[in-house]
Amino acid sequence: MRAAIFEAPGEPFRVVDDLEVEAPGPGEVAVRVTHCGVCHSDLSLVDGAMPAMTPIVLGHEAAGVVEAVGLGVTRLAVGDHVVLTPCPPCGHCYWCLRGEFSICTNSLALATSTHPDGGTRLSRQGATVYRGLGVAAFAERVVTQEVGAVKIPDDVPLDVACVIGCAVQTGVGAVLHTADVQAGDTVLVLGLGGVGLSVVQGARLAAATTIIVSDPVAERREAAVALGATHSIDPTTENLLAQVQAITEVGVDVAFDAVGRSSLVVDALAATRSGGMTVMVGVPPITESLVIDSPTLFAFTEKKLVGCLLGGVNSLRDIPRLIDLWRSGHLDLEALITRRRPLDEINEAFEDLRASRGVRTVLTI
Repeated sequence: MRAAIFEAPGEPFRVVDDLEVEAPGPGEVAVRVTHCGVCHSDLSLVDGAMPAMTPIVLGHEAAGVVEAVGLGVTRLAVGDHVVLTPCPPCGHCYWCLRGEFSICTNSLALATSTHPDGGTRLSRQGATVYRGLGVAAFAERVVTQEVGAVKIPDDVPLDVACVIGCAVQTGVGAVLHTADVQAGDTVLVLGLGGVGLSVVQGARLAAATTIIVSDPVAERREAAVALGATHSIDPTTENLLAQVQAITEVGVDVAFDAVGRSSLVVDALAATRSGGMTVMVGVPPITESLVIDSPTLFAFTEKKLVGCLLGGVNSLRDIPRLIDLWRSGHLDLEALITRRRPLDEINEAFEDLRASRGVRTVLTI
Protein backbone atom coordinates (compact mmCIF):
# COMPACT_ATOMS: atom_id res chain seq x y z
CA MET A 1 0.00 0.00 0.00
CA ARG A 2 1.01 3.65 -0.31
CA ALA A 3 2.21 5.43 2.77
CA ALA A 4 4.39 8.32 3.90
CA ILE A 5 7.35 7.00 5.89
CA PHE A 6 9.49 9.06 8.25
CA GLU A 7 13.03 7.79 8.79
CA ALA A 8 15.06 10.36 10.73
CA PRO A 9 14.76 13.88 12.23
CA GLY A 10 15.59 16.54 9.69
CA GLU A 11 14.75 14.34 6.74
CA PRO A 12 11.58 14.69 4.64
CA PHE A 13 8.85 12.09 4.46
CA ARG A 14 9.13 9.55 1.66
CA VAL A 15 5.93 8.40 -0.02
CA VAL A 16 6.34 4.72 -0.92
CA ASP A 17 4.03 2.16 -2.48
CA ASP A 18 5.44 -1.06 -1.01
CA LEU A 19 4.48 -0.86 2.67
CA GLU A 20 2.97 -4.15 3.81
CA VAL A 21 0.18 -4.40 6.38
CA GLU A 22 -1.08 -7.59 8.01
CA ALA A 23 -4.70 -8.68 7.93
CA PRO A 24 -6.66 -7.84 11.09
CA GLY A 25 -6.33 -10.40 13.87
CA PRO A 26 -8.88 -11.29 16.54
CA GLY A 27 -10.55 -8.16 17.91
CA GLU A 28 -9.02 -5.97 15.18
CA VAL A 29 -10.30 -4.15 12.11
CA ALA A 30 -8.70 -2.89 8.92
CA VAL A 31 -9.71 0.64 7.93
CA ARG A 32 -9.15 2.23 4.52
CA VAL A 33 -8.00 5.71 5.47
CA THR A 34 -9.51 8.49 3.39
CA HIS A 35 -8.30 11.61 5.25
CA CYS A 36 -5.83 12.51 7.97
CA GLY A 37 -5.11 15.85 9.66
CA VAL A 38 -1.56 17.08 10.19
CA CYS A 39 -1.06 17.65 13.92
CA HIS A 40 1.65 19.34 15.98
CA SER A 41 2.25 16.06 17.82
CA ASP A 42 3.40 14.56 14.51
CA LEU A 43 5.66 17.58 14.01
CA SER A 44 7.21 17.05 17.44
CA LEU A 45 8.42 13.63 16.32
CA VAL A 46 9.53 14.86 12.90
CA ASP A 47 11.61 17.70 14.35
CA GLY A 48 13.08 15.57 17.13
CA ALA A 49 11.33 17.35 20.01
CA MET A 50 9.98 13.94 21.01
CA PRO A 51 11.85 10.68 20.37
CA ALA A 52 10.52 8.22 17.79
CA MET A 53 11.34 4.69 16.70
CA THR A 54 12.06 4.68 12.97
CA PRO A 55 11.16 3.98 10.25
CA ILE A 56 7.68 4.98 11.27
CA VAL A 57 4.31 5.88 9.78
CA LEU A 58 2.85 8.88 11.60
CA GLY A 59 -0.62 10.44 11.36
CA HIS A 60 -3.19 9.96 14.11
CA GLU A 61 -6.12 12.29 13.30
CA ALA A 62 -7.93 10.25 10.71
CA ALA A 63 -11.18 8.89 9.33
CA GLY A 64 -12.02 6.18 6.85
CA VAL A 65 -14.08 3.09 5.98
CA VAL A 66 -13.86 -0.38 7.51
CA GLU A 67 -12.50 -2.85 4.93
CA ALA A 68 -12.17 -6.04 6.97
CA VAL A 69 -12.86 -7.30 10.49
CA GLY A 70 -11.09 -9.92 12.56
CA LEU A 71 -12.50 -12.79 14.55
CA GLY A 72 -14.80 -11.75 17.37
CA VAL A 73 -15.44 -8.18 16.21
CA THR A 74 -19.03 -7.16 16.99
CA ARG A 75 -19.07 -3.35 17.14
CA LEU A 76 -18.14 -2.76 13.50
CA ALA A 77 -18.87 -4.20 10.06
CA VAL A 78 -17.33 -3.86 6.61
CA GLY A 79 -18.45 -0.57 5.07
CA ASP A 80 -18.86 1.33 8.32
CA HIS A 81 -17.54 4.89 8.34
CA VAL A 82 -15.30 5.53 11.31
CA VAL A 83 -13.11 8.07 13.08
CA LEU A 84 -9.85 6.61 14.38
CA THR A 85 -8.63 7.45 17.85
CA PRO A 86 -5.08 7.27 19.29
CA CYS A 87 -6.17 6.32 22.84
CA PRO A 88 -8.96 3.75 22.57
CA PRO A 89 -10.35 2.72 25.97
CA CYS A 90 -10.18 -1.01 26.70
CA GLY A 91 -12.92 -0.66 29.33
CA HIS A 92 -11.42 -3.01 31.91
CA CYS A 93 -7.96 -1.80 32.97
CA TYR A 94 -7.22 -0.02 36.28
CA TRP A 95 -7.73 3.43 34.72
CA CYS A 96 -10.84 2.64 32.65
CA LEU A 97 -12.55 1.23 35.73
CA ARG A 98 -11.95 4.59 37.40
CA GLY A 99 -13.29 6.58 34.47
CA GLU A 100 -9.82 7.78 33.37
CA PHE A 101 -10.27 6.52 29.83
CA SER A 102 -7.63 8.50 27.95
CA ILE A 103 -4.85 7.07 30.13
CA CYS A 104 -6.02 3.50 29.58
CA THR A 105 -3.17 1.02 29.14
CA ASN A 106 -3.84 1.31 25.40
CA SER A 107 -2.41 4.86 25.52
CA LEU A 108 1.06 3.31 25.96
CA ALA A 109 1.02 2.93 22.16
CA LEU A 110 1.81 6.65 21.96
CA ALA A 111 5.24 5.87 23.42
CA THR A 112 5.90 2.34 22.15
CA SER A 113 4.64 2.84 18.57
CA THR A 114 3.33 -0.73 18.69
CA HIS A 115 0.14 -2.63 19.37
CA PRO A 116 -0.39 -3.92 22.93
CA ASP A 117 1.15 -7.26 21.94
CA GLY A 118 4.35 -5.56 20.79
CA GLY A 119 3.71 -5.96 17.06
CA THR A 120 3.24 -3.16 14.57
CA ARG A 121 1.37 -4.99 11.76
CA LEU A 122 3.59 -2.97 9.34
CA SER A 123 6.72 -3.93 7.43
CA ARG A 124 8.69 -2.93 4.37
CA GLN A 125 11.13 -5.11 2.48
CA GLY A 126 11.16 -7.50 5.41
CA ALA A 127 11.93 -4.87 8.07
CA THR A 128 9.61 -3.64 10.82
CA VAL A 129 7.95 -0.26 10.35
CA TYR A 130 6.58 1.37 13.49
CA ARG A 131 3.03 2.49 14.16
CA GLY A 132 3.27 6.16 15.10
CA LEU A 133 1.13 7.71 17.85
CA GLY A 134 -1.19 4.75 18.11
CA VAL A 135 -2.71 4.99 14.62
CA ALA A 136 -0.22 5.27 11.68
CA ALA A 137 -2.71 6.92 9.34
CA PHE A 138 -0.42 8.55 6.76
CA ALA A 139 -1.13 5.33 4.89
CA GLU A 140 -3.90 3.83 2.81
CA ARG A 141 -4.82 1.27 5.44
CA VAL A 142 -4.72 1.03 9.24
CA VAL A 143 -5.12 -2.08 11.38
CA THR A 144 -6.34 -1.18 14.84
CA GLN A 145 -8.19 -2.62 17.80
CA GLU A 146 -11.95 -2.69 17.37
CA VAL A 147 -12.28 0.06 20.00
CA GLY A 148 -9.78 2.22 18.07
CA ALA A 149 -12.33 2.93 15.33
CA VAL A 150 -15.57 4.69 16.27
CA LYS A 151 -18.55 4.38 13.95
CA ILE A 152 -20.12 7.60 12.65
CA PRO A 153 -23.11 8.17 10.34
CA ASP A 154 -22.39 7.58 6.65
CA ASP A 155 -23.51 11.07 5.67
CA VAL A 156 -20.85 12.84 7.78
CA PRO A 157 -18.04 13.97 5.43
CA LEU A 158 -14.88 12.05 6.34
CA ASP A 159 -12.61 14.97 5.43
CA VAL A 160 -14.40 17.00 8.11
CA ALA A 161 -14.87 14.24 10.68
CA CYS A 162 -11.17 13.36 10.78
CA VAL A 163 -10.26 16.42 12.91
CA ILE A 164 -12.35 14.99 15.74
CA GLY A 165 -9.77 12.22 16.07
CA CYS A 166 -7.27 14.47 17.86
CA ALA A 167 -7.73 18.25 17.77
CA VAL A 168 -11.39 18.38 18.68
CA GLN A 169 -11.39 15.51 21.17
CA THR A 170 -8.37 17.06 22.88
CA GLY A 171 -9.49 20.68 22.94
CA VAL A 172 -13.15 20.25 23.81
CA GLY A 173 -12.33 17.43 26.20
CA ALA A 174 -9.70 19.52 28.00
CA VAL A 175 -12.46 21.99 28.86
CA LEU A 176 -15.34 19.68 29.65
CA HIS A 177 -13.46 16.80 31.27
CA THR A 178 -9.97 17.78 32.44
CA ALA A 179 -10.80 21.27 33.69
CA ASP A 180 -14.56 20.82 34.18
CA VAL A 181 -15.14 24.47 33.25
CA GLN A 182 -18.39 25.75 34.70
CA ALA A 183 -20.93 28.26 33.41
CA GLY A 184 -19.71 31.77 34.17
CA ASP A 185 -16.01 30.82 34.44
CA THR A 186 -13.20 32.88 32.96
CA VAL A 187 -10.78 31.13 30.61
CA LEU A 188 -7.43 31.89 28.96
CA VAL A 189 -6.25 29.98 25.86
CA LEU A 190 -2.58 30.27 24.84
CA GLY A 191 -2.06 29.11 21.26
CA LEU A 192 -4.73 28.91 18.58
CA GLY A 193 -3.94 26.00 16.33
CA GLY A 194 -6.48 23.23 15.83
CA VAL A 195 -6.37 22.24 19.49
CA GLY A 196 -6.48 25.82 20.83
CA LEU A 197 -9.47 26.73 18.67
CA SER A 198 -11.18 23.57 19.89
CA VAL A 199 -10.50 24.69 23.48
CA VAL A 200 -12.21 27.98 22.61
CA GLN A 201 -15.23 26.10 21.31
CA GLY A 202 -15.28 23.89 24.39
CA ALA A 203 -15.25 26.96 26.63
CA ARG A 204 -18.15 28.40 24.69
CA LEU A 205 -20.05 25.11 25.02
CA ALA A 206 -19.40 25.20 28.78
CA ALA A 207 -20.89 28.73 28.91
CA ALA A 208 -17.70 30.42 30.07
CA THR A 209 -18.50 34.12 30.09
CA THR A 210 -14.96 35.41 29.46
CA ILE A 211 -12.74 33.62 26.93
CA ILE A 212 -9.38 35.33 26.46
CA VAL A 213 -7.08 34.12 23.67
CA SER A 214 -3.45 34.81 22.83
CA ASP A 215 -1.55 33.96 19.66
CA PRO A 216 1.00 35.89 17.57
CA VAL A 217 -0.89 35.13 14.33
CA ALA A 218 -3.64 37.68 13.66
CA GLU A 219 -5.70 35.34 11.46
CA ARG A 220 -5.84 32.79 14.25
CA ARG A 221 -6.97 35.39 16.77
CA GLU A 222 -9.69 36.46 14.37
CA ALA A 223 -10.79 32.85 13.94
CA ALA A 224 -10.96 32.45 17.72
CA VAL A 225 -13.20 35.48 18.08
CA ALA A 226 -15.48 34.09 15.36
CA LEU A 227 -15.68 30.84 17.35
CA GLY A 228 -16.58 32.48 20.66
CA ALA A 229 -13.56 34.24 22.20
CA THR A 230 -14.50 37.46 23.97
CA HIS A 231 -11.02 39.06 24.14
CA SER A 232 -7.85 38.60 22.08
CA ILE A 233 -4.25 39.49 22.90
CA ASP A 234 -1.30 39.84 20.56
CA PRO A 235 1.63 38.60 22.69
CA THR A 236 4.14 40.27 20.38
CA THR A 237 2.89 43.76 21.21
CA GLU A 238 0.83 43.45 24.41
CA ASN A 239 1.68 42.41 27.96
CA LEU A 240 -0.27 39.20 28.48
CA LEU A 241 -0.45 39.29 32.28
CA ALA A 242 -1.35 42.98 32.41
CA GLN A 243 -4.14 42.45 29.90
CA VAL A 244 -5.53 39.41 31.74
CA GLN A 245 -5.45 41.34 35.02
CA ALA A 246 -7.23 44.30 33.44
CA ILE A 247 -9.98 42.05 32.08
CA THR A 248 -10.51 39.81 35.11
CA GLU A 249 -9.05 41.77 38.09
CA VAL A 250 -8.05 38.54 39.87
CA GLY A 251 -6.87 36.27 37.07
CA VAL A 252 -8.70 33.58 35.13
CA ASP A 253 -10.35 30.51 36.60
CA VAL A 254 -8.68 28.22 34.07
CA ALA A 255 -5.75 28.71 31.67
CA PHE A 256 -4.84 26.32 28.87
CA ASP A 257 -1.43 25.98 27.20
CA ALA A 258 -2.43 24.63 23.79
CA VAL A 259 1.06 24.91 22.31
CA GLY A 260 3.35 22.75 24.42
CA ARG A 261 5.94 25.22 25.68
CA SER A 262 7.22 25.47 29.24
CA SER A 263 7.40 29.27 29.11
CA LEU A 264 3.70 29.41 28.27
CA VAL A 265 2.87 27.10 31.17
CA VAL A 266 4.66 29.57 33.46
CA ASP A 267 2.65 32.43 31.92
CA ALA A 268 -0.57 30.46 32.34
CA LEU A 269 0.16 29.80 36.02
CA ALA A 270 0.81 33.49 36.56
CA ALA A 271 -2.44 34.41 34.80
CA THR A 272 -4.67 32.16 36.91
CA ARG A 273 -6.33 33.36 40.10
CA SER A 274 -5.64 31.87 43.51
CA GLY A 275 -7.30 28.46 43.46
CA GLY A 276 -7.34 28.46 39.66
CA MET A 277 -6.15 25.73 37.31
CA THR A 278 -3.60 25.56 34.50
CA VAL A 279 -4.03 22.74 32.00
CA MET A 280 -1.09 21.50 29.93
CA VAL A 281 -2.84 20.50 26.72
CA GLY A 282 0.20 20.80 24.47
CA VAL A 283 3.27 18.58 24.93
CA PRO A 284 6.56 20.47 25.47
CA PRO A 285 9.77 19.07 23.92
CA ILE A 286 11.23 16.27 26.03
CA THR A 287 14.35 18.37 26.67
CA GLU A 288 12.41 21.23 28.32
CA SER A 289 12.10 21.64 32.06
CA LEU A 290 9.38 23.45 33.97
CA VAL A 291 10.57 25.66 36.80
CA ILE A 292 8.17 27.13 39.35
CA ASP A 293 10.04 30.10 40.82
CA SER A 294 8.19 30.20 44.12
CA PRO A 295 6.80 26.82 45.18
CA THR A 296 5.82 28.35 48.53
CA LEU A 297 3.65 30.94 46.80
CA PHE A 298 2.29 28.21 44.52
CA ALA A 299 1.27 26.20 47.58
CA PHE A 300 -0.21 29.15 49.44
CA THR A 301 -2.34 30.23 46.48
CA GLU A 302 -3.70 26.69 45.96
CA LYS A 303 -3.17 26.92 42.21
CA LYS A 304 -3.42 23.66 40.30
CA LEU A 305 -1.30 22.39 37.40
CA VAL A 306 -2.64 19.35 35.56
CA GLY A 307 -1.67 17.30 32.53
CA CYS A 308 -4.10 16.44 29.77
CA LEU A 309 -3.98 13.52 27.33
CA LEU A 310 -6.55 13.62 24.52
CA GLY A 311 -8.81 15.76 26.69
CA GLY A 312 -9.57 12.97 29.14
CA VAL A 313 -12.22 11.64 26.75
CA ASN A 314 -13.81 8.26 26.35
CA SER A 315 -13.63 8.17 22.55
CA LEU A 316 -16.36 5.55 22.23
CA ARG A 317 -18.76 7.87 24.05
CA ASP A 318 -17.47 11.31 23.09
CA ILE A 319 -16.86 11.06 19.33
CA PRO A 320 -20.58 10.43 18.65
CA ARG A 321 -21.41 13.32 21.01
CA LEU A 322 -19.07 15.65 19.13
CA ILE A 323 -20.66 14.61 15.84
CA ASP A 324 -24.08 15.47 17.30
CA LEU A 325 -22.80 18.88 18.44
CA TRP A 326 -21.52 19.53 14.91
CA ARG A 327 -24.84 18.44 13.38
CA SER A 328 -26.77 20.78 15.67
CA GLY A 329 -24.55 23.75 14.81
CA HIS A 330 -22.97 23.98 18.26
CA LEU A 331 -19.51 22.89 17.06
CA ASP A 332 -17.71 24.18 13.96
CA LEU A 333 -15.36 21.60 12.46
CA GLU A 334 -15.00 23.20 9.04
CA ALA A 335 -13.47 26.36 10.54
CA LEU A 336 -10.48 24.32 11.73
CA ILE A 337 -9.61 23.08 8.23
CA THR A 338 -7.84 25.76 6.24
CA ARG A 339 -6.16 23.63 3.56
CA ARG A 340 -6.46 20.24 1.90
CA ARG A 341 -3.54 18.50 0.20
CA PRO A 342 -2.88 15.09 -1.37
CA LEU A 343 -0.58 12.67 0.47
CA ASP A 344 2.20 13.46 -2.02
CA GLU A 345 2.32 16.99 -0.57
CA ILE A 346 2.89 15.85 3.01
CA ASN A 347 6.22 17.68 3.31
CA GLU A 348 4.61 20.93 2.19
CA ALA A 349 1.86 20.36 4.77
CA PHE A 350 4.45 20.11 7.53
CA GLU A 351 6.13 23.30 6.31
CA ASP A 352 2.75 25.03 6.60
CA LEU A 353 2.53 23.78 10.18
CA ARG A 354 6.03 24.95 11.10
CA ALA A 355 5.29 28.40 9.68
CA SER A 356 1.85 28.63 11.36
CA ARG A 357 0.17 29.03 7.99
CA GLY A 358 -3.52 28.35 8.43
CA VAL A 359 -4.88 26.11 11.18
CA ARG A 360 -5.32 22.48 10.07
CA THR A 361 -4.18 20.87 6.84
CA VAL A 362 -6.05 17.69 5.97
CA LEU A 363 -4.33 15.16 3.73
CA THR A 364 -6.34 13.10 1.25
CA ILE A 365 -4.91 9.62 1.50
